[in-house]
Amino acid sequence: MYNEKKPALILNLPVSYYGIVLGIISTGFTWDYASRIWPVSHWVGDGLVALAVIIWGMLTLAFLYRFLRYPRSVFAEMRHPENSNFVSLLPTTTLLIATGIIPWSRPLATGVFCIGITTLVVYSVWQSAEFWRGAFPEEMVTPVLYLPTVAGNFIATTACVAFGYHTAGTVFLGAGLLSWLSLEPRILQRLRYSTTLSARLPPSLGIQLAPALVGSSAWLNLNGGECDTLVMVLFGYGLLQFLILLRLMPWYLSQPFNVSFWGFSFGLSAMAATGLHLAYDGNAVFFHILALPLFAFFNFAMVILLWQTTQLLVQGKLITYTRYDDKPGGMAPPFDNVVRTAVISPTISGFTMWMIQ
Repeated sequence: MYNEKKPALILNLPVSYYGIVLGIISTGFTWDYASRIWPVSHWVGDGLVALAVIIWGMLTLAFLYRFLRYPRSVFAEMRHPENSNFVSLLPTTTLLIATGIIPWSRPLATGVFCIGITTLVVYSVWQSAEFWRGAFPEEMVTPVLYLPTVAGNFIATTACVAFGYHTAGTVFLGAGLLSWLSLEPRILQRLRYSTTLSARLPPSLGIQLAPALVGSSAWLNLNGGECDTLVMVLFGYGLLQFLILLRLMPWYLSQPFNVSFWGFSFGLSAMAATGLHLAYDGNAVFFHILALPLFAFFNFAMVILLWQTTQLLVQGKLITYTRYDDKPGGMAPPFDNVVRTAVISPTISGFTMWMIQ
């Protein structure tokens, strides 16, 4: 009786924390472009990219450790109809990291890109096929469904262009665009007509902002920076989503701050960056009027996200542990990827505390 092994105490670290990496590195890319058109230092963008690389590296080491030590917890996430979508953030952010480190080491970046693109294709196909068998839970139809096949493919487009694979980028753009068009009506139908919207939903609405704006940015990269009609059409629809979410702000801000609010950051960064491109490369007065306010709002939102995250750190809501039995039939930890009140610290000490448990 005294030798019976207790369930392990492990860090409750959902893959949704990669959303923080997504937000920080996309902010770095936006500031990098701003440094080319305005007299601002490129070190702002470079510093944010470096910070994203550090956090991504630590999260990835933590994820791999959990996968090797407690594989059932990872497979439980991968098979969950909602949480499985967040798993795609791992290869998606890997592609962004690969793009970000090109100036530092092209061979290393290429290796990271190959891992990211392969993992994204394999996982998104596997995950989508798992839920093509009917009986998908109605309550799980939320904007997080965009992550594997829409956001993932749009980001793959941008990454392919950065490495010179324009044909492959076109293929990924097609996959992402048509996936978005097939999912959008169903998701909006539920948002409009469902009587069972969960209290967990509002923070994840930030993801609704991303498809049109990230798609616009992906096409802008693919076509060589030409501010054509398709870029403006997609940007216009994304701007409409932004205004709708602005109207809903009192609703989702009534929820306690949690990591899922970082879902707004990627769409906002794409909106700001594309707005700057349209203003300074397209030379349209309309976009000149919009670009600076959108860029200012984006940076204000990022400051709020960083401040609120820092508040969580100061308040001690930093690391959550759970008991987990990895044996068949054992207790799985509640890896809750939507509503969280703790955030992983981007520090060596935080990771070390977890590893020694």
